[in-house]
Amino acid sequence: MLQSIARSCGTAAQAAAASIRQLVLGTLLALAVGVQAQQPVPLKLRVVGGLAGVTQFTHLEKPFWTADLARLSGGRYSAEIVAFDRAGVPGADMLRLLQLGVVPLGTVLMSSLSAQQPHYTAADLPGLNPDMATLRASLAAARPALEQALRREHGVEPLAIYVYPAQVLFCRAHLRGLQDLRGRLVRVSSAAQGDFVTALGAQPRLLAFAQFMPSIQAGTLDCAITGTMSGNALSLHQHTRYLHAMPITWGLAIFGANRAAWQALPADLRELLQVQLPRLEAAIWHSAEEETAQGLACNTGQASCTRGQRGTMKLVAASVQDEQLRRQVVRTSVLPRWLERCGARCAELWRSTMGPIHGIELPPEP
Repeated sequence: MLQSIARSCGTAAQAAAASIRQLVLGTLLALAVGVQAQQPVPLKLRVVGGLAGVTQFTHLEKPFWTADLARLSGGRYSAEIVAFDRAGVPGADMLRLLQLGVVPLGTVLMSSLSAQQPHYTAADLPGLNPDMATLRASLAAARPALEQALRREHGVEPLAIYVYPAQVLFCRAHLRGLQDLRGRLVRVSSAAQGDFVTALGAQPRLLAFAQFMPSIQAGTLDCAITGTMSGNALSLHQHTRYLHAMPITWGLAIFGANRAAWQALPADLRELLQVQLPRLEAAIWHSAEEETAQGLACNTGQASCTRGQRGTMKLVAASVQDEQLRRQVVRTSVLPRWLERCGARCAELWRSTMGPIHGIELPPEP
């Protein structure tokens, strides 16, 4: 099953790469003109952002690049941004395109790396972080190693790490808890999420964010794991009846730059971005926490819903049994399968970072 999931994360089509090359050509030409003229010229960056149609992109990323950058730089710099799922770029190929310089500034969903480069997903393994405070601690522990690997192995300069609202279960049929997933077809966004639901007796189906709604509407999927508020934006609450409150994952994303392209930018622009992007990161994390709560409220029709459509879903709170199942599945399935895909490298990463935080020790090396 998970072999088919891994195969689904294919390489980018040549047409997608050509499209992105066209997207960034203006930036490269602007840089070349500036060098030849030996004088400052207005520089417009081309940026590949996160998922289209969600708050992170529409209310935070896009305004920063299309409006705030020009204001903060006194008009010296501006940018255009396109969501990666509108640019024809498969998520699994974004890191490679950054490494090649085809995309000079772009966003990589960590979940898209779970099959090919699983060491980048250590901080947000399914079932590991039942709340945002735990997620913050996990990322703080893993971040230095993650950033070092991006620079050393891929030539990518990490500039920010974003987070999406909690990824939870939306189900069509009656759901009392995680144990009821047995036998159901569940949409997942990564191989690791597939490990989690498989351990619960469900059958995972790897589908991109923009692709799973037709299957829900047609009744060929029983459940879907997606963000609390992004599911509301898709009107998922109109096609499912039960919403489980436990975060399966959160959805971390790396925003980075090809290092050669980064070094080619004017020094004052790099300094400005090094100050402002951490602020954008903090705003995105704050928004994700708020949207997690808003998504739960809106999908279930609570009065506290102010940002989305009010639904009539039944909220299923995480029970003591659910918490026990979550911990058991992480220890006996998610973590071992992650280590199988990644090997000794991930074992060492776990021992030195995540294990002490979560109290999950690995057996000593033979």
